[in-house]
Amino acid sequence: MDEHRGIHMDFLAFFLFSLLAFSNAEISSKIGINYGRLGNNLPSPNNTIELIKNMKAGRVKIYDANPEILTLLSGTKLQVSIMVTNDLISSIASNQALADQWVRENVLVHYPGTMIRYILVGNEVLSYNTSQGQQLWHDLVPAMIQIRKSLRAHNIRNIKVGTPLAMDVLESTFPPSSGTFRSDIIDRVMIPLLHFLDGTRSFFFIDVYPYFPWSQNPTTMSLDFALFSGGLTYIDPVSRLRYTNLLDQMLDSLIFAMAKLGFGNVKLAIAETGWPNAGDIDQPGANIYNAATYNRNLVKKMTAKPPLGTPARPGVVIPTFIFSLYDENQKGGQGTERHWGLLHPNGRPVYELDLTGRSESSYGGQLPEPENNRPYQGNIWCVAASGVNLLELDSALRYACGEGNGTCDALEPGKECYEPVSLTAHASYAFSSFWAKFRDTGATCFFNGFAVQTTRDPSHGSCKFPSVSL
Repeated sequence: MDEHRGIHMDFLAFFLFSLLAFSNAEISSKIGINYGRLGNNLPSPNNTIELIKNMKAGRVKIYDANPEILTLLSGTKLQVSIMVTNDLISSIASNQALADQWVRENVLVHYPGTMIRYILVGNEVLSYNTSQGQQLWHDLVPAMIQIRKSLRAHNIRNIKVGTPLAMDVLESTFPPSSGTFRSDIIDRVMIPLLHFLDGTRSFFFIDVYPYFPWSQNPTTMSLDFALFSGGLTYIDPVSRLRYTNLLDQMLDSLIFAMAKLGFGNVKLAIAETGWPNAGDIDQPGANIYNAATYNRNLVKKMTAKPPLGTPARPGVVIPTFIFSLYDENQKGGQGTERHWGLLHPNGRPVYELDLTGRSESSYGGQLPEPENNRPYQGNIWCVAASGVNLLELDSALRYACGEGNGTCDALEPGKECYEPVSLTAHASYAFSSFWAKFRDTGATCFFNGFAVQTTRDPSHGSCKFPSVSL
């Protein structure tokens, strides 16, 4: 009993400290938008900035320091986040002159007319666990220090330097009180990073997506809990804090992890969050209804006055950027990667969303009821998409067949799938065969946009297409 009382007193002290540290913080609660540009059908930057202003966003985040976009943002009231791309981190870390040059060319040219407020060094650097990636781990904080030195040399004090990380920096997230960082990054990266953020009063930027943990366990985890739709309360067995949504759980696991390293007062910012409006057949819950529900409830939570914070940090404003402005059709990976947008490429909304948080539940028009909230059960094939460039389709076919991977043996002359002798038919077989063979090792049904999933068996005659069975 005494041991548990001591644990609870430690948590109480931590929470009281958090309240004192954050209660007077003057941070805007206006919602931000991530403006990604990995699409070949997107509006011009000029039209895009007008769209963002019309949406009444308070912030915009880009994934580089594009000079055209930063010029267009001059004179607007949008707070701007720019990025030092991953490929520049190591050179800037080892050369102050290069850091000074980057700040000159990407900040001083636009500031203060463009309200640059955050410089993010790299993007999810700690998610890359290769030899090259680990070099970035080593160089991340030194690069952040160099950039900040350059800003200070020009007496710029209202731009915070940070880095957006993914939830995979945590080794444990549930229950939230068990939150701990991965052992391989604690000493090498996290302690220096947290020391920098704490000393500069900057933010720990986190990319946090409740969709992913829910979609990995859709039959055991409550969808309403992931969508802020109520109906369930979870009590952490150690902290005794009450949770009514998955986002708060995920954020608090990070807060507890920081506190365990002695940095319980580092502020949080959400660099990315959202919900996919569509996806592949094997990705449950990716639909317009859920995306609208999640983002509407997110905005309502993050713009509430007084601010709601999280159970571990009640009453705290958390700067938040929704991902993303557009569906980006050139992003690789699974289908959801290309369907996080609030807007169609023509600028029309995918669903109604008031970023100011003032609207209640009265949105015009009825959203389609979701049909894929439970995992699909059955067979799925991966076939060639219609209306694609045949020359490029041929290149994708050659990739799928590869040299010696055995996926296209049935397409050889005289074999069961040789006929019909059609590029589309052969590509469909190759895509299905490749995906079925390598899906467990990360292969997706995408092939640079030339493939789509289907539940209709494309087999014909003696030619049996391989499938994925769920």
